Amino acid sequence: MAASRTLGTFRLPPLPTIREIIKLFRLQAVKQLSQNFLLDLRLTDKIVRKAGGLTNAYVYEVGPGPGGITRSILNAGVAELLVVEKDGRFIPGLQMLSDAAPGKLRIVHGDVLTFKIERAFPESLKRQWEDDPPNVHIIGNLPFSVSTPLIIKWLENVSHRNGPFAYGRTQMTLTFQKEVAERLTASTGSKQRSRLSIMAQYLCDVQHILTIPGQAFIPKPEVDSGVVHFTPLTRPRIEQPFRLVERVVQNAFQFRRKYCYRGLGMLFPEAQRLESTGKLLQLADVDPTLRPTQLSVLHFKSLCDAYRKMCDEDPHLFAYNFREELKQKSEKRG
Repeated sequence: MAASRTLGTFRLPPLPTIREIIKLFRLQAVKQLSQNFLLDLRLTDKIVRKAGGLTNAYVYEVGPGPGGITRSILNAGVAELLVVEKDGRFIPGLQMLSDAAPGKLRIVHGDVLTFKIERAFPESLKRQWEDDPPNVHIIGNLPFSVSTPLIIKWLENVSHRNGPFAYGRTQMTLTFQKEVAERLTASTGSKQRSRLSIMAQYLCDVQHILTIPGQAFIPKPEVDSGVVHFTPLTRPRIEQPFRLVERVVQNAFQFRRKYCYRGLGMLFPEAQRLESTGKLLQLADVDPTLRPTQLSVLHFKSLCDAYRKMCDEDPHLFAYNFREELKQKSEKRG
């Protein structure tokens, strides 16, 4: 008991402020990497509180930069914090934090898109998928340039229960551009409803928990940011392979202002497009004149199940790519 109480009451010793760290190591945000530093420790504390109880937790922070959120996580009494930072300029400042929190902070100079988190934490943390989430959290202020590919990668990991989700239903608390946060959490019929809304919501409980004004960052981005909390569901709302769901959803949103049959038609070769699209919508019992934004996750479940049935009947169908067909046509004309 004494040990866990000590863990819970850990506080960092006095350190230079994040602003002083930036000056000390002459750090500048790189525009090409869409870097923005969050300096207000009251805000970083708030983000960490929104992640849930982190006492004795194992936390994986992505893109720590100069270490604002890192400090707040360490002050939350975690058992261990692992940070993965691609930009070598930030390593000395993070090392200063590591020295101030002996045995708490592990720094990896690497790329979050390729880092193997499933080998990073003790095996004993693993939980059955149906159990409560494990005591493992992902937290990060994501550079805008990698936020969408990274969340899609992690959602695919959720569907396969690998990567960060080898431990069970690992929770994520991530900062995105406000528009992306709104897309991830958009409800049926809203303007922001998109491919991201469906891909996130069929696999996770997704909540937009905090909006951070642009002026809280250095340099100030042109837009505000949104903090989104993800908890993987015990059962996905669509029980089909991730790639199949992604394919149906992507095509449905190709022509977001038109009726849904227009984009869904692109799942099929031109010669059979009309007939096959009609069959898909009839099997799924979906109104062809609904706009993509009006389709619920339940609609997509029906569409994915129907498309799977059609792919099972015609094994070549899943390999079809309408862009490839267009390219071949234009080459013939040329």
